[in-house]
Amino acid sequence: MIHISSAFDAGNISVITADNPQDIQLAINTDHNSHFYQWFYFRLTGARGVPCHARLMNAGGSAYAKGWEDYRPVASYDREHWFRLDASFDGSVLDITFTPDEDAIWIAYFAPYSMQRHADLIASVQSAPRVRLSVLGQTLDGQDMDLLHISDGHDGDKKTCWIIARQHPGESMAEWWMEGFIARLIDETDPVARELLKRCDFYVVPNMNPDGSRRGHLRTNAAGANLNREWDKPDMARSPEVFLVREKMRATGAQFCLDVHGDEALPYNFIAGAEGTPGWNDKRAKQLAAFKQALVQVSPDFQTAHGYPVSPPGTADMSMCTNWTAEEFSCLSMTLEMPFKDTVETPDENQGWSPERSGALGSAMLDALWAQIDNF
Repeated sequence: MIHISSAFDAGNISVITADNPQDIQLAINTDHNSHFYQWFYFRLTGARGVPCHARLMNAGGSAYAKGWEDYRPVASYDREHWFRLDASFDGSVLDITFTPDEDAIWIAYFAPYSMQRHADLIASVQSAPRVRLSVLGQTLDGQDMDLLHISDGHDGDKKTCWIIARQHPGESMAEWWMEGFIARLIDETDPVARELLKRCDFYVVPNMNPDGSRRGHLRTNAAGANLNREWDKPDMARSPEVFLVREKMRATGAQFCLDVHGDEALPYNFIAGAEGTPGWNDKRAKQLAAFKQALVQVSPDFQTAHGYPVSPPGTADMSMCTNWTAEEFSCLSMTLEMPFKDTVETPDENQGWSPERSGALGSAMLDALWAQIDNF
């Protein structure tokens, strides 16, 4: 008998019917106190060797319906290696087809990054000589807001770099990116990391939205707040995550800020800048262009031809992290977007865009930073 469950860290699905393996009907739950939904993550058991059709019946009404076009879900038997399943979208229903090789198969929108794995990440890096862990405060669900201060411990005239990820919890590739970035930055044998830390102190928030991550949300926290629309007016009752990080930023200052995300529809890695902010000028435009070109040089998975439309002068949404930090600190501030699907120029038929590739892009970011450190 087929059984479907999602009562675990980051799980999200409702079962309409699972009586017939050829017509398993499912629905994605909305984020709490929100209309957003797109993230799903469930386990299916009892269908080893049985051809299955699992249909997401409300896919067409999700937050980013264009994201289902040419999209393939991920699956795993061990929750370590994730591969892609075949799927089709008719504008209303996403039909996922597969034949499990094992008794249990986990299926998700993207490879999940659970809060348990987040705890493992923090535990594994806190003993590194360059790392100090602090807790900025608690979320609405009572989880800790972890901050990693990564420094070589020497005083001097250093630049302050803030790197944050996963304001939108369903964009789990952002924390996989963090694994690659942090692992290389704390590697005492890496010459680029060593020289960067002579010039910079890093403040790193691997997960900006612990509550949404654990609850299986796409885009919001426990209150239903989209954190990347709270930067101009955060408060402890609605968006403590942003309030706490923003206050620490004001205490440290910032010469560089990178906000790491994922994009549901576009099959590219790209960077969005703060072009529409009041303080945008030729200097910042040159900094942004040079940084993007530096990342192109070190990662074939990154490109600059495709991305979001550039905001006209004076039209920036100042509630977004990249825009608020750019204006508040007069610094180079950017949003990195990665795909849920795959990269068009450098595809991987088996995995698509994956945890491993996200981590590799995070590692490559150090080379781009090193190449541009004198420009910001």
